[in-house]
Amino acid sequence: MKKRVIAALMCIAMVSILFTGCGKNPSKDTSSNVAKSNGTTNGDTNSGSNSSSKEIKEFTAFFDRQGIELNDDNEVKQIIADKIGAKCKETWLTGQTAEEAVGMLIASDEYPDFIDWTPQLQDADALVPIDEYLDKYPNIKNFWSDIQWNSLKQEDGHIYSIPQFGNINEKPMDTYQGGEAFWVQTRVLKWANYPKIESLDQLFKLLEDYYAANPTMADGNPVIPFEILAYDWFYFCLENPPQFLDGWPNNGRCIVDPTTFLVSDYNVTPTAQRYFKKLNEEYKKGIVDPEFMTMNHDQFLEKISSGRVLSMVEQRWDFQTAEDSIKAQNLEGCTYVPLGITIEPGMKEKYYVSNEATVLSGGLSITKSCKDVEGALQFVNDLLSPEIITLRSWGVEGKDYLVGDDGLFYRTQEMRDNAVKSEYKASHICSYGYFPNYSGMNPDGKNAMTPDTQPSEFFDSLKPEVQECLKAYGAKTYVDMLDNNVIDGMEEPWYPIYSFVGEMTTETPGGLAWTKMEETKKQYLPQVVIADNFDTAWADYMKAYKGCKPEDFLTEVQEAVYHRIELVQGKDVRPAK
Repeated sequence: MKKRVIAALMCIAMVSILFTGCGKNPSKDTSSNVAKSNGTTNGDTNSGSNSSSKEIKEFTAFFDRQGIELNDDNEVKQIIADKIGAKCKETWLTGQTAEEAVGMLIASDEYPDFIDWTPQLQDADALVPIDEYLDKYPNIKNFWSDIQWNSLKQEDGHIYSIPQFGNINEKPMDTYQGGEAFWVQTRVLKWANYPKIESLDQLFKLLEDYYAANPTMADGNPVIPFEILAYDWFYFCLENPPQFLDGWPNNGRCIVDPTTFLVSDYNVTPTAQRYFKKLNEEYKKGIVDPEFMTMNHDQFLEKISSGRVLSMVEQRWDFQTAEDSIKAQNLEGCTYVPLGITIEPGMKEKYYVSNEATVLSGGLSITKSCKDVEGALQFVNDLLSPEIITLRSWGVEGKDYLVGDDGLFYRTQEMRDNAVKSEYKASHICSYGYFPNYSGMNPDGKNAMTPDTQPSEFFDSLKPEVQECLKAYGAKTYVDMLDNNVIDGMEEPWYPIYSFVGEMTTETPGGLAWTKMEETKKQYLPQVVIADNFDTAWADYMKAYKGCKPEDFLTEVQEAVYHRIELVQGKDVRPAK
C-alpha cells in the first residue's frame, strides 16, 4: 500500500510538471472557415505564408490510449503550426490503465489543455463547456448537425466535448476494415489454397491444420495459432465476439433488435457458451496462446509485430502499428485480412457497418486548466480547414504523395514504405489523429480522405501476397472480404448504443450493475478459457454474473434506446402498459 501511495504522489508530481504552462505564448488568433453542406466541405485557412514570424501557441493533450510520440521537430507538425499559428504536444498512455491515468489527473487537479471526455472528468468539473463558443468557430459548428450537437448536451444543458470520429464527408470510401473481425494471416489462407472460411469451427480447423504442418517461424520461434487480448479495457477482444457470431453489429455492450427495439444480453446466449467452450477446447490443444492471461497491451502488440500470431479477434485501429511493423520488416505472409466469422456457416454477418451516428457521445474536451480556451478552439477549427486536413491525412505534396494529371493523389513505393516506418512517422507525419477529422472524401471532392482509402492507391500499396489473397476471394479491398452493411442513423438512432453505456456511472442501479458485470467478466472469462472442467467453470461464471443484476443495466439501456428513437424520430415506441 505504501508503495502505491508513493507511486501515486510521483505520478501527480509528473503530471504537474508536464502540463505546467498549458496554452502558452498567446498570439493573435487566426481564422478559417469550412462550411459543411450536404456532407461537403469548402473554405481555407487565412493565416497566410507569413505566419512564421508570429509566435506559435503551444497546447497540450493527453489521450488515455497508446499512441505514437512525435518528435519535437516533427516536420508536418511544424508546417501546420506555421500556417495556423498553433501546435499541440500529444501524450499517450504508458505504464498505466486508462482508469488509473485519468484518476491521477483528477487527484492532481491539473490537466492538459485537451483530453478525451470521460464521465469521471465530467463529474470532477474538470471540463469547460464549449457550446457558447461554437458560433465563433464555423468549422467546428458545421462538423456536426444541430441534432447531433443537441445529443451531446449534459444534464446542465451544456456541451463539453467534440466527437472526433465517424463524420463521413460526401460518401463512404472505406477500403480497410477499421473495426472488429477475426483476422487471419495471408500465409495461412494461401497454404490451404484460399478456402471459404465462414464459421468458428471452420476457422479453428484451419488453424489446427496449419499449425500442425508449420509449428515454427523461419527463425525457429514458435507460432501462436490464436491470440487473445484480455488486458484492461481491451478485453473486448475476449468478451464481445458472441454478438458478431450471431450476426449482430457492434452495439458493443448488448444486442438491440432493429424490428422490436428490444435490448438483450449477448453474454448469456447459447452462442456465448458455445464460443467460450470452443476457446477452452482450443486452449487445451495448444492453439490459444497460454500467456494470454498475463500479457499487457504492449506485450500483445510485440507478439503481433513478430509475425508469430496466425489469427485473433481484434479491431484494426488497435493493432495497425503492429502491422506496420510487420510490413517494415518484410515478414512474408504475415499481413492480416479480415474474415466475417459466424457461429454457423451461411449466416449474414455485420462486422463492417457504414454509419454516421445521429446521437453522439464523448469526444475531445477542453479542460479547466487551459488558459486560452478560445485559442484552443481556434486550433481545432483550423485543423478542419481543407489545406490542413490534407496535410494531416496525406502529408506534404512531393514528399508524401504526388498529384496526377487527373488531379488524383498517388504515392511511389518509397513513399509507401516511409509511411509505415516508426522513425519516419515520429519525425515527419502528424495526423493529429485524436482531434476531429472527416472520413470519406477529401474536401476537394475528388480524392479520398486518406491514402488508405484512395481506391487505386489502396490496392497498389498492398504487398503482393495480400493482392493475391484479395483476388482469390474476388475482393478489391478489405471491406470486400466482409458483408457490406449500412445503418441509417435516423432509422436506428440508438446505434451504437455503447455511446450511452460509456456515460453510465455507478450513481444509477444500471451503471453499478454494469461496473460489476465488467469486473466479473474480466475475472471469470479467462478462467473459463483455461478451466479443466468447462461446464463447472461456466456455471460458476453465470452464477457470479447473474449476481451483478444485469437486468438493471438492460433496463436503463432499454430506456436509452426508446429515448433516442423519441429524440430523433419524434415517436414513443415504448410498449403500452
